[in-house]
Amino acid sequence: MVSFAGLDLLATAVVVLDDDFVVRYANPAAENLLTAGAKSLIGHPFLAFFAERDALERALEEARITHWDYSAQNVTYTRGGRVEVPLSCTVTRIDAFGLALLAELRPIEQQLRQAREERLASEQQASRELIRNLAHEIKNPLGGLRGSAQLLERELDKQELREYTQVIIKEADRLQALMDRMLTPHRTPRVEPLGIHEVLERVRQLVQAEFPATRIERDYDPSLPDMTGDREQLIQAVLNIVRNAAQAGASTVTLRTRALRQVTILKHRHKLALELQVVDDGPGVPEEIQDRIFNPLVSGREGGTGLGLSLAQTFVQYHHGVIEFESRPGRTIFRILLPLT
Repeated sequence: MVSFAGLDLLATAVVVLDDDFVVRYANPAAENLLTAGAKSLIGHPFLAFFAERDALERALEEARITHWDYSAQNVTYTRGGRVEVPLSCTVTRIDAFGLALLAELRPIEQQLRQAREERLASEQQASRELIRNLAHEIKNPLGGLRGSAQLLERELDKQELREYTQVIIKEADRLQALMDRMLTPHRTPRVEPLGIHEVLERVRQLVQAEFPATRIERDYDPSLPDMTGDREQLIQAVLNIVRNAAQAGASTVTLRTRALRQVTILKHRHKLALELQVVDDGPGVPEEIQDRIFNPLVSGREGGTGLGLSLAQTFVQYHHGVIEFESRPGRTIFRILLPLT
């Protein structure tokens, strides 16, 4: 008898077909996705569940003959002929114990989210490298500029003229600090066991001290296990998000944690993951910059450096996680997903 114990643990919906394209196995994820028990799936023709039967049959035949995987983005699963669900279907030939094909089914929305995560990660990596190189190029002339201003100041007799050199020196120092912040994330993370709620409590204390008018509410899942990570990087990542909300004028910020099971993050499947939400009631992220909000030097606030969210994304990616967000006036949610292993 064939054992499918390994497939039972997958978060992806999987069904196994025989040579006649009859379902011989469906894992629990497939039962959930198709809202049908294994008994109502096993023994039934796979094609009968979909609207595109002829096209799907030709594709299955081709996958079986050529040994190539078949992927379709517009397969429509029909529930009782009434409800239609668009799915992505990938079929792989297995040739084992009289079984022919393994079909993976995913909601189209999940496919789009994974593609968006990969695209954003690639774009942000390119932006970080560009900014890092730019920061290196700026640091050298800054030192010369500051040193020249100091030498000039010693030669000046009038105090009002020295005020101009002080402006140059202070602005050079400000730019130097900005360049250092751009380069800071590239140090090697210091990984250690930590509790995410300790991180959030530290963030809460810092923000409460800086913005006493902003109320920080907590909605923690006490059952969350400890994780491994760089404590300071995680504090800075969450702090940047919460501080942005407070600076934008939010009166209330909620820190929420939850455990998620069988989650796919950046193409890697994890049995357990942390979902950390930062929810605020501020004015929201301006619509015109929402698709660029994690890029360096992009800010929706006058006088902002545009580095806070870029650094937060960098630190989260160092921990093999992602940041997502949705925003409208009065409610913005930043959602951090981190694997717990």
